[in-house]
Amino acid sequence: MNFVKSMGNMALGTIFAGCMATAALADGTVIKVSFWDNGADKEMVTTMAMGSDGDQRLANMGIKLSQDTVKAGEVTFEATNDSKDTVHEMLVIPLKDGALPPVKTAENEIDEDTAGALGEIEETDPGKAGSVTFNLVPGKYLLACNIAGHYTNGMWTVLTVE
Repeated sequence: MNFVKSMGNMALGTIFAGCMATAALADGTVIKVSFWDNGADKEMVTTMAMGSDGDQRLANMGIKLSQDTVKAGEVTFEATNDSKDTVHEMLVIPLKDGALPPVKTAENEIDEDTAGALGEIEETDPGKAGSVTFNLVPGKYLLACNIAGHYTNGMWTVLTVE
């Protein structure tokens, strides 16, 4: 009888631990992300990267977040590529001391390694979705598409983690 009671308590303990792990995951923040553009036939510009003189409001592509400020901790980005004909991706890069991410001019994209990219939602076809989760500390993070020309064409935004 004690063996059965002991096994029952172990099973309950396992179930409880599983519920607690699920509850811990539920405490994280989920940000809905939309990759958008005005179509592949629109002219690409190179004056809308972070810190440039271009007016990002006139960009032909961008990243829209369901919220741009979150609490530190587990953050999941759930992205949908709302484009009809263009592949997009999203890098997550911590911004340090107001420094701009380094751009490889010849390739017209961010140097991911030098910038210290944490990771990315890889190339996502039109109409498809992807996700990635990070444990983010307080600070500012650049979220940018690093397909050649997309970042400099205005496809970036900043996330604040408090």
